[in-house]
This record gives sequence, C-alpha cells and structure tokens, in this order.
Amino acid sequence: MPSHAPDHPDPLERERTHLTASRAALRAMRADVEALDIKNVTANWVNAEVLQRQIDERIKALADLADTPLFFGRLNYLHAPGAESAEGAEGEQPAAGGGSAETFYIGRRHVHDADGDPMVIDWRAPVSQPFYQASKKAPMDIGLRRRFGYTGGELTAYEDEHLTDPSEAEHASKLLQAEIERPRVGPMRDIVATIQPEQDEIVRAGIGGTVCVQGAPGTGKTAVGLHRVAYLLYAHRERLARSGTLVIGPNRSFLHYIEQVLPALGELQVGQATVDDLVAHVEVRGTDGADAAGLKGDARMAEVLRRAVRSHVTLPTEPCVVVRGSRRWRVPAYELEEMVRELLDRDIRYDAAREALPQRIAHAVLVRMEQAGEAPDDRVQDTVARNPAVKAAVKEIWPPVDPAKLVLRLLSDPDFLAEQADGILDADEQKTILWAKPPRGVKSAQWSSADAVLIDEATDLVERTHSLGHVVLDEAQDLSPMQYRAVGRRCTTGSATILGDIAQGTTPWATATWEDALVHLGKSGAAVEELTQGFRVPREVIAYASRLLPAIAPGLSEATSIREAAGDFSVRAVDSAAPGSAAPGSAALDSAALDSAVIAACHEALGHEGSIGLIAADARIPVLAGALDAAGLAYLSPGEETSAAARLTLVPATLAKGLEYDYVVLDEPAAVVDGEPDERTGLRRLYVALTRAVSGLTVVHAAPLPDQLA
Repeated sequence: MPSHAPDHPDPLERERTHLTASRAALRAMRADVEALDIKNVTANWVNAEVLQRQIDERIKALADLADTPLFFGRLNYLHAPGAESAEGAEGEQPAAGGGSAETFYIGRRHVHDADGDPMVIDWRAPVSQPFYQASKKAPMDIGLRRRFGYTGGELTAYEDEHLTDPSEAEHASKLLQAEIERPRVGPMRDIVATIQPEQDEIVRAGIGGTVCVQGAPGTGKTAVGLHRVAYLLYAHRERLARSGTLVIGPNRSFLHYIEQVLPALGELQVGQATVDDLVAHVEVRGTDGADAAGLKGDARMAEVLRRAVRSHVTLPTEPCVVVRGSRRWRVPAYELEEMVRELLDRDIRYDAAREALPQRIAHAVLVRMEQAGEAPDDRVQDTVARNPAVKAAVKEIWPPVDPAKLVLRLLSDPDFLAEQADGILDADEQKTILWAKPPRGVKSAQWSSADAVLIDEATDLVERTHSLGHVVLDEAQDLSPMQYRAVGRRCTTGSATILGDIAQGTTPWATATWEDALVHLGKSGAAVEELTQGFRVPREVIAYASRLLPAIAPGLSEATSIREAAGDFSVRAVDSAAPGSAAPGSAALDSAALDSAVIAACHEALGHEGSIGLIAADARIPVLAGALDAAGLAYLSPGEETSAAARLTLVPATLAKGLEYDYVVLDEPAAVVDGEPDERTGLRRLYVALTRAVSGLTVVHAAPLPDQLA
C-alpha cells in the first residue's frame, strides 16, 4: 500500500496524517457516488427507482462516523501477499503486488484514494486476517502488528508487536485490554478491533455449513454472530443479496440493543426479527400455561398437524366426466384414486399436490383423446385442467385448507384432535391443549404465541416457506422444538449461525443439548463450537455465578475471564432488625429495608462511569420503580438508549438476557428464583442476572441466598 503520510519524526503524527488523508478519501468516495447522474442510463422508471435506492444505500454505507475509528490496526508484511489473500470483495481493489514488503491499515471498511490505491483495507479481506490470527509462534509473514488507541474519533496512542523479533517477548496488548474494559454507554458496539483468534475462526467459517456456538456469559457470542453476518455479506454479497439474511433475537429490547452493530460495519440490509415476528399470521392476545405451552411446542405436534392437513383429502368414489364439444371423456374413480394416492405418497406440500391433480386428470383425458385418433397439444391439456368438471372433482377430493382455521378446529374440537393425535398425544395431553371455551371463529380466538407457531407449521405444510441465504439465531437455548422448526424453515436452502448458552435456558422447554436443537432446525451434523474465555464479565463475578453451574448445566465447562481489572463485587445482606424497625421480620419492613439498600447501591453505582442496570424479579419492578421515583433517580426501561444524562435502567429479570451494563445492582436473588415455575429454571434465570455486569456487581438481599451461593 503506498504511503499517504509525509515523513515526520513522530510516528503518531504520521499515523494521524494518514487518518486525516483516509477520511478525506472516504468523503471523496461518497461525493463521487452522490454526483452520479442516472437520468439517461435506465430504461424505465422502475429501473431508475431500483438504481437510485442502491445509490442511496451506498451513500449511507460510506458515511464517516466521527466518533468511530476509520482504522484500528496496521500490518507490515515481510513480503507482498499473493493475489488471493490481497483480493477483496466486489468493487474493492487488490493491494499492489510485487516482491517487496507491504503495509496495510485495517479498518471497518475499504477506503481508496483518487488513483484507486487502497488506504484502508476492510477487516474482512483475507489480507487482514493476520491482524486477528498472527502470533509469535505463527507470525503469518507479519513483521509488525500495530494497534491504535482512540479517544472518540481522535487517534491518541499506538502499540507495536514485532512478531518475528526473537528478542521481544510476547505480551498482552494494553490497548486491547483497555478497549475490552471500556465502559458501555448506549447500544451494543462492534468488536471489530478486539476479535480474538477463536472468535475469528467462527466469524470466517464458510457459508456452506451451519455453525452452532455454545458461549458462556461474556464470551462475545452475540458479537461473533453479528460479525459473521458482516463477513458473509462481504465474501458472498451477490448470493446473499438475492436470498437475504436475517438476525433473530429473543425480544425487541435485545434487537434494539444490537441494531447499531451492523450499520457501523457498513451493512444496512440485514433484517431483524423475533420468532414471534416470523410466525405473526394471527394477532396474539392470549397466553398459555406452562404445561399447554410445552405441549404445543413439542415436536410431536408436527405430526399431528401433518395428519390434520392430509385428513382433508377424500379418496374419490365417482368418475370425472369431461365434456368437450360432442365428446365425453370419462376418467374412472379407480384411476383418480391412483393419482391421489401417488400424490399422497410423494408427501409434497398440500397446495402443490392440489395444483398437480387437475393436470394429472387432464393428462388422463388427453391419453384417451390420442387413443381416439385426436392430436391434442399442451394448450388442450391446460384447457381440460380448467374444465368445470375437473375443478369440481378437485374441490371435492382435495379442498383448499386455511391453516388458521385448521389449528382453530384442532384446538377446539375434541373429536377432531383425538382423531389426529391418536397414538401421539394421550388423553390428558389432548385435554391440556384444548381450549376451555371454543371461540366462534379465527378473529375472535385468543391466540397464544405457541398457537401462532402451530399455524406457521400448518402454513408450511400447505405451501413452502421462503428460505433465506443465512439466518443468525441468538439466545437459541430458549426455543421449543416447534419454534426451532419455524426458524429452520427460513433457512432450508441456506445456512445458519446458532448462538446460545445451555446454562441460560429459562423456559420450561429450554433445550437440553445442542444436538437436539440442531435436529429440530433441520441442521443435524452442524459443527458445535464452545467459547469459554470471557472478555466482559469480571473474574470474581463469573466465578460467583459459576457456583450455579453444577445445578443448572452440569456438563458445561466453567467460563474464565481475561479481564485484568478485578471489578467491584459485593454481596450485601439487609438487616431487617435495623434501628427504626418497629416489627422486625414483617414483610413490609423487610421490603422497605431492602428497597433502601437497593437505592443506596444504585447511588454508589452511579458514582462510576458507564451504564447501570438494576435487575430484579418481575414482581419487584413496580415496587422498585416507586422507590426510584421517591429517591429522585431517573431510570430507563430495557431497550431505551442510555446516555450521559440517563444511565440507570430498571430491568425485569425476564428481559435481562443478552443485555449488559457496566455496573449491575441485583435485587433479591431469592425472588428471582421464586418467580419461575421450578427451581432449576429459577436458578438459570439468576445465572443470567448475575452475569450482566461488565465492571461491577452488587447483590442486595434480605431473604437467604440460594444454597449454591450461600
């Protein structure tokens, strides 16, 4: 890469000069796109609209974010890399070849000068990989790796590693450590400057296969999944532009938290959704008990639905007679039955078979015409397939099916359910999922989330679901088998990245093993990678939370943490018999003392830099909201963006998963456990709450702690 910085005795000033030149080049690249005139290059207004939209997206992707470093590293190759490693994505110029050494600046996106020479190389390009993978043992032809430190958008420091110098010992990067431990304010940010070797291997895994990542808290599994999307879009842009990509998260708060990561990497065309969004065929207004929801999410329901859909097919007992002019053509009932049975045996989608049947009947008529000496062509067959007699026969044999009405009947008609679930669900299980009061129709039904998933399954049995090129599924451990099937349908012809932690499964139907989950997704045999090295949670905090692992996930390895900062960690028991307590031990006074201690802990946390999360059992949220109001402490709800003026978020334990805060105050662990239907699920919920802290955790309790933590 040619140098754009004049000689200067101070290396930091030379790098600042290159940064200034790179930003100017990026502005010029954007100006070139803005200046494009497409008035006379499109055939019609439709093409013009499409092209203009692409130009607008390119302009957005070339935005220079003032507080985001344009490049964060530099590689000095000992020899010029080959064309294969130097080439970039479509539209990116390869680095100059030759036999001499090359220098590359590694950043979030590609930047070139007016001559087309690269000034910053995209972090996803092959030539950038040594920035993440090179080491003293395997330098990958790198003589020098330089990391840059920034304050806002200003370059303030650099740090060098001479990977081929035997006199220099390998050492941990101080800048890397500082970046990992930097306080969190606002939504989740990218980790492109701090990706570790084991994370990079997952990020750069090929598009052909599905990858499942089991990641302990703080190991960066969500960030790895998002950066994998960015990498795949870079390496396979044309393919994924046609088929699409989607990130699926557990709830809206989580999606809002991560929504800025991909745009910061220049990727604007990635959809985001929850599983409920995917299956939103009906309005969800009802809820199920744990038993009913568990049964509706059971994989056995797929076979019940398949039977229910196919039950609409009736074997013919009458012939089909087609009248054309003065001739009558008769297809006997036994021949119609053979057609129907053959279509059933092929087990294709219901509507596809329904569309094929009239063509089969028409073909049988054409055979008879040819035997009678006529010479019909394909147009005649299409005409016969639309004949009223054929249409009437098909409607009688293979009537249309409305998926929502089918599920409505299944859940409200005991006889129909008994017939379809015979040998699959026992009588008690059937009674559990039946509605106590059958609704009058689809619109009046109080559909639950689990019901919507059943309708999605039925819809796919009727007509094929559109498949995407790549799907990222985060917090996957909480999905039911039927939800896994719903996600799997969205990537039957594509690949997936599955992210989660078995220990954080907090639904009654949470998956026991990733192998089971992958079978339901239709991705059996996919590679399962485990991340155990934490970068976010302090050592003391993760060690404390890991006391729960033998009870909630005995097969998992305990996570470690590379954070050097010890972090603040304390467990505070509230003395209900403190001065002023008129009736020690009473629930009201215990709550008042607990509330006071929690507010005090929040005040202390706010004395530190960064975001603060007050996490509590859902039932305690209204009480704590009142206490915060009384104390004059402003607070946000999950999903609302923190800022310098508002850094405290009040978080129900059920919404804490996937979120992170610099300092966490955890209110009454026993209440978090008791808020779940069983102890194991409660302990898993507590494990999630304990591991949301990045810099410090204060646990405040009046009730005894769970035995595992005592």
